[in-house]
Amino acid sequence: MYNDYQQHLVRVLSEIREAGLYKNERVIVSPQGAEITLDSGQKVLNFCANNYLGLSANARLVEAAKKALDTHGYGMSSVRFICGTGDLHKELERKLAGFFGTEDTILYAACFDANGGVFEPLLTEEDAIISDSLNHASIIDGVRLCKAQRYRYANSDMNELEEKLKEAQAQRFRLIVTDGVFSMDGNVAPLDKIHELAARYNAMIMVDESHSAGVVGDTGRGVTELYNLKGKIEIITGTLGKAFGGAIGGFTTGKKEIIEMLRQRSRPYLFSNSIPPLVAAAGIRMIEMMTETNELQDKLHFNTGYFMEKMVKAGFDIKPTRSAICAVMLYDAKLSQEMAALLLEEGIYVTGFYYPVVPKGQARIRVQLSAAHEKEHLDKAIASFTKIGKQLNVIN
Repeated sequence: MYNDYQQHLVRVLSEIREAGLYKNERVIVSPQGAEITLDSGQKVLNFCANNYLGLSANARLVEAAKKALDTHGYGMSSVRFICGTGDLHKELERKLAGFFGTEDTILYAACFDANGGVFEPLLTEEDAIISDSLNHASIIDGVRLCKAQRYRYANSDMNELEEKLKEAQAQRFRLIVTDGVFSMDGNVAPLDKIHELAARYNAMIMVDESHSAGVVGDTGRGVTELYNLKGKIEIITGTLGKAFGGAIGGFTTGKKEIIEMLRQRSRPYLFSNSIPPLVAAAGIRMIEMMTETNELQDKLHFNTGYFMEKMVKAGFDIKPTRSAICAVMLYDAKLSQEMAALLLEEGIYVTGFYYPVVPKGQARIRVQLSAAHEKEHLDKAIASFTKIGKQLNVIN
């Protein structure tokens, strides 16, 4: 049987390559940071990591992780409810709840698991989920696992959301689900307007803060801080893998009864190992650092504003953003790959995004800014984008 299936896979993979949609992975041999080294020996400036606060190789987080290795060992070798709950896990959950102003938190191996495990335990076929059309794949997959009635509204379209909420009045409970920051475009969900509609139509709200926590809001508390809704949203999911140190681990934080039910019935939680103690320890230190000072968030906000202003002035088609994501629109998949390859030759490490990661005809290079970037890094990237953009007739 496999001989036939192998030939099928070879044909499909060949078609992906011919369409310019094949994804190649570059290998990094240095710590993650603003400047990284590839296995070729080339040193480049990194503008495509989720390392928003530059904490992936932070010495204080590394030290906290090393200390936890000595005191708590390498792994838990168990799921939480059997014998995989450690004091560091509980402390991190308390810290995250305090950070977001929520009542309780539950940890997962990844935010993909958090989103995959949140709907099915809480909602049934009597209920409704109203989801933004650009929500992350993990939310889409999580919704598929749930028997609730499904409604979908166009990205951040409040008129369409209101129409779906009217339709969903036929169901028992309603949950509006949205990304805080939409990862491919960089736009922020209009949570203030969503909250108004939720109150009007008796619905709850879930926000995925993966690309907004640590980034959006004056102190990096995410979109709930941006819109002065801290503590007013029923469910927040997020990750330790982006601004919060760039490791592994996800979480759901929110109303205590919701978190309690997830501990009882959320399958990714019940059937997956606990995150390693060293990751929990570094997460605790990260929350403490973000509480002590706002220096990193301030620098990130400056870097983002500076880069966006200069790129727009150079003539690039940039999607509006209030996050640290700058979508440089190219529309053609092969062009996005060619431009990324030429930028790499200039020492600028970025990646072209194209179908199926983004819709067909919406190819782009997603630039992600970091507090680790210095002004000279930004200036070099802008100059390289301008040079290659003119070379490829992307700009005049």
